[in-house]
Order: sequence, then structure tokens, then C-alpha cells
Amino acid sequence: MADRNGLYIQLFSIHGLIRGTSPELGRDADTGGQVKYVLELARSLAEQPEVEQVDLVTRLIDDRVLSHSYHEATEPLSDKARIVRIRCGGRRYIRKELLWPHLEEFTDRMLKFIKAEGRLPDIVHGHYADGGYVARELAATFGIPLLFTGHSMGRHKKNKLLAEGLSEEEMNRRYRIDYRIGVEEKVIKYADRIITSTRHEIDEQYRLYDNFTAGRYRIIPPGIDLEIFFPFGQRDRLAVAERKILAETRRTLLEELQRFWVNPHKPFILALCRPDRRKNISGLITAYGRDRELQALANLAIFAGIRKDIESMEENEREVLTEMLLLMDRYDLYGKLAIPKRHDFTLEVPELYRLCGDSRGVFVNPALVEPFGLTLIEAASCGVPIVATREGGPADIVANCDNGLLVDPTEPEAIGRACKTILADPELWEQFSANGVSGIPAHYSWRSHCEETLHQIARLKSSASPPLSFAHTRAVEPVGRRFSALRRLVVTDIDNTLVGDADALAGLLELLAKERQHLGWGVATGRCLKMALDALGEHGVPAPDFIVSSVGTEIYYGHATLADRGWQQHLSYRWKPDAIRAALAGLDFLSPQDEETQRPFKISYFMEDDPALLFRVHQTLHAKKLRYNLVYSHGQFLDILPFRGSKGKAIRYLSYKWGLPLGHIMVCGDSGNDDDMLRGEPLGVVVANHSGELDHLRGRRRVYFSPEPYAAGIMDGLTHYKLLDW
Repeated sequence: MADRNGLYIQLFSIHGLIRGTSPELGRDADTGGQVKYVLELARSLAEQPEVEQVDLVTRLIDDRVLSHSYHEATEPLSDKARIVRIRCGGRRYIRKELLWPHLEEFTDRMLKFIKAEGRLPDIVHGHYADGGYVARELAATFGIPLLFTGHSMGRHKKNKLLAEGLSEEEMNRRYRIDYRIGVEEKVIKYADRIITSTRHEIDEQYRLYDNFTAGRYRIIPPGIDLEIFFPFGQRDRLAVAERKILAETRRTLLEELQRFWVNPHKPFILALCRPDRRKNISGLITAYGRDRELQALANLAIFAGIRKDIESMEENEREVLTEMLLLMDRYDLYGKLAIPKRHDFTLEVPELYRLCGDSRGVFVNPALVEPFGLTLIEAASCGVPIVATREGGPADIVANCDNGLLVDPTEPEAIGRACKTILADPELWEQFSANGVSGIPAHYSWRSHCEETLHQIARLKSSASPPLSFAHTRAVEPVGRRFSALRRLVVTDIDNTLVGDADALAGLLELLAKERQHLGWGVATGRCLKMALDALGEHGVPAPDFIVSSVGTEIYYGHATLADRGWQQHLSYRWKPDAIRAALAGLDFLSPQDEETQRPFKISYFMEDDPALLFRVHQTLHAKKLRYNLVYSHGQFLDILPFRGSKGKAIRYLSYKWGLPLGHIMVCGDSGNDDDMLRGEPLGVVVANHSGELDHLRGRRRVYFSPEPYAAGIMDGLTHYKLLDW
């Protein structure tokens, strides 16, 4: 891996639709403020002189109903920033709750990407629980620091849903909420820094977690792009062509709004948010609908995301939008309430704020809870006074800038009173407007956010101790760094291959240590992990780079402390162990092996060496239409594995994951359960003391039958394939 002078930062924001040009904010529940946050963060970090490269990593989507831009593997954001898209979970766009089973695939593909790039990131920064999961896995793999920004947290959401009457069973069905919370617990524990926007996030969200006290929190408020969000009076700083574009944008917006309003010359109250119940749009409409004085003072405009057909939208969004229309009808707000169907964030939203300010209107965020309130600082920077929920981040904004009023969002009358207070008092309106224009740049700039973030990164990089995200593995060297440096691998069975001749074993271990820089080695065994470690320890064998155990159904790295969860996820597809046990229960010639040998992805029996009995096992499982892989070895051991599982398939997975060609991997064995790893593209070595189960491999290309037994046969194989000459 190459070393360079500038920082290389990877940001992970996996769900939603992310693109650099005209992001479709508000298209759905997963494409909102977080998308805007990470895009602006990536660009702003890349502007810092000490940063060489920023990658914003998200999911690659090839869905015919979406723009082709989401299928581009990379997309430049600036000279030093880009979007990197990694495929996982198929081609179609799916909501974030359905992504959990596919994050191991995302992680494995990310490992390949990093190796292909030839450079490790200096820091990984996970956004939301799914991005935090992937970033934590990479941090542990490569021994690099981990930053985490939750944006919203599962325990807080669970409490809100419980209060709304949703059962835990339904929450887990819809949102996999408990799984998400478990991921968040681990990320909180191992993140080297947790970046929050407000103290409220720490006190009201992270404090709900068992690992709260283990968290290392830093409050670093986000910023806004002041080149985009500015008052109408500052338009003269733009070039003539830019002013013409904004003038045309304003004309389009006015035409759209005037479709709804009878009197378009009044000030207007503006709300801009996703159609989500927690945004409390109904509370704002109710406040306006019940207050005749407020209706006389101002119109109301609600931009609730992007929609085409309400009936085709997700249930939550459909219910919110339907309720909006029903409230509009209940309070007879025709001619006063505008509910446009879509908006272009890049051009229209900043001009919409300026239009509201020029009308001497007010921006309202009535959310039940708002962790930060990015739209509030955008509106304020454009000179619009704000009315906002007192629950969450808006309290910090108003305390810093004195640019609006806070309300109890559950009281519509309070929302209405606050709006009237500002709209009816020209001096107060001017004061709040001016305070926002001056206060937002002072407190909420991306430059200050990035400077503090980079300060935290510098402290982590200069720390003498390993990052917390890696320290828990207790490995001597991060597995990712080790495997990224390797050019070839030796994989060997333990019993009767690696061990059996003490002198030859000592010679082999000395040779492996000498060639360690570019030659890695591991064992592939039918034993479970504990028994494999016991066997290695008994013969004085130091920990290998990896262990493939339980007949290829488990992979461990380092000192056997880091399990390969990608392999576990891969094996779980259509694996039905309970159904297999039930199907085989009636075969009296099968005797279950000891409990210690039974593993999540391996069911083990003793069985007499009889082809007729083996046929009956196959026949029984086929009759139940079960998918499996069967391994019979040493004339007595029968192992039922997932159809994706075996030693050979585990080695092929390692080849894929770490970008090592199969022709650079030498595999060594002596018995039937080594059969499938010896066949195919790897360089196969059968030691001289092999059992007759392997004789059928003679004459195959890339299978070398060594005249030497045990470890001497392995060394002979290294010479035969000239692996030490590379």
C-alpha cells in the first residue's frame, strides 16, 4: 500500500440516492438531509489543504426507474472529492431497512476496492447505523481510526414508535429495529470519535444506549454553503449570467405558488421537509387552519418532498400527504395553502428562502423532535426569521443567533402565535432577519466544522495507542494491512499434512517466517476452531494468518479473534439446519458427533463406510428439496454443510475478497475432506502419506503428488511451483 503526504478520508453513507448534481432530496424517506450533509461535508473536507482525497462511498444502483447516474462507479465532486459506488443487494433500489443482510457483501467489495486503489484510508467515517457498521468493519480490518455520525438513532426511534402504539414485533418486521440498535451499541463502543451536531443528540439519543459511557463524543455543528444561501440583497456579488438564472428560477417559483394563492402579494409561511409524521406537517396546517388572523396576515407554502402519484408512495409518506390534503379541505384553505409537487434543490430551494424573505415571511420547522435543523440555518442565512420546535437542535441555533422563536410542536396554537408575533411586528422581523444573516456564518460554517474534524483526526493519528476500532481484535497486525501486502498464500490441512513429522514442521515454519513479507499461510481443517487451536498449540505452531475451520464453514484471522462475517453471511443463503436434522433423524445408521463439533454451518455425524448408506443420505435430503453440501472423510466422518460451504469454496472466497489470484494460492492436503480445495485453479499439493480418497486426482492439471510426506511435502510443493522464486 502506497504512502502519501495528504490525508485520504473515506465517508460511508450507504442508503438513499446520492449524486453530486441535482440530488433528489425529498424523493423518499431515505433521501433527505443526510444526503445533503455528506455531499457538502465531502466537498468541504476536500478544500482543506492537508487533505489529498475524499471518497464518499455509497451503494451502486442499476434500476431502470432511476437515473443512470446512480450506476456510475465513480462521480467527481471536485478536484479532490468523488462519489464511489459499491454494488450490494442486487441492482434495484431498496429502502435502508432491507439493506442489513447485504452489508457484508458491501464490506467485501470495499476491501477489493481498497486493494485495487493501492492505498489505505487514513480515517473512515460512518454515517447512520449502516455506514457505521461498514466503517467499523474496515477500521477493525485495517487498524485505522473510526469516526461515527448517527444522524438519528434507533433507540430513540423505538421509544417514539412505542409511544405511537406500534408493537415491537411490527417494528422489527418493518425496520429491524433491534438489529439496528445492536449495531449502534457496537459502533458507539468502538468509535474513536462520535461527531454530533448538538448536545441534545448526546443527552436525548446516545444516552439511551448501554454503551453510552464508552462513547467519545465531540459536538461539531455542520455548516452551509454561503455561496448558495445568502439574502436577496447580496445578489449583486453574482455574475450577470448567474443573476439571470436566479431571476428565471424566481419567476418559475412565483408561477407555481400563484397557482395556489388568491392573494400572492401577502407574506408567506414556508415549511420544507420530507412527508414524515415526525415532521409534524399536520400540526402546522392545523395551526394555520384554526387561526383566521394568521390566514389574513400570510399565505402558507409547504414543500413536502417530491411526489408524482400519492397512491404509489410508501405507506408513511402516503398517509402524511393524504392527511395534508384532508386538512386543507377541513379548514377550507383553498387559495391560501400551496402544496407544490416537486422542487429542484440546487437552484429552487435557496431562491425559495430568498423569496420568503422578500415577502417578509417566516420559515417554520414544526417537527416533534429535530436533532439539528439544517433547513433552519439555510433559511436564516437567507434572512428569513424562524419558528422552530424547542425539542432538539433548534434550541442551540436560536441561542447562538437570536433569530426566531421556539415552540412546543404539540400545541398548534403555540405555532400560530409565534408566527403572528413575528409577522405582525416589523421591527422584530428585521431584528431576527439581520441576526440570522450575521449569526449563521459565525456559528455554522463548513470551514470551521472541517477544521475541528481534522484536528480530531490529527490527534487520533498521533496517538501512540492503536485506535479503539482495532484494539479489541488483539491481533499483532491488522488483517487488512497484512493481506493487502501479500502476493501469494499457502493453505494446508493440519492432521497428517502440516503435522506428523516434527523436524519437517520446524523446517517449514522457519521457511514461512523467512518469507513472511509476501507469503502468507493458513490452515484449512475439518476441526472446529477450538480443536484446531489446541492441535496447533500442541505442536508448537504459532498462529497462522488465518484459519479455515469446521470443514470450510468458518474463517478466522489473526490470533483467531476476528471472524469473517462476510463468509458467514454468504453461507446463510437457503441454509436450513433444523430441516436437515429433522430429515435425517429417521436414519438409524447415523450417530451425531459430539456437541463441540456441531457448528452453526456444520451438522456432523459418524457413519459406516458404505456407498449405499451415503446414497440414502442424499436421497433423503433431495426428497425434502433441501440444498446442502456433503463431505465424507476418513471412512467415518459425515459433515452436512451449506451448499455454498466447503474448504475449497472458502479458499475461493478468500481469493475474491483479498484480490489474490487462485493461481497464487497453494493448497495442501491428505484426505477426502481436502478434495474440493485441491481441484480447480489453486496450485494443489497431495502429500505422500495421503489416503486413497485422493488417488482419483492423479493426472489432473495443477495437482502435484509429492514424494515427501507431511510438512516435507509442503516444502517440496513450494519448490515444485517455484513460489519462493517470485
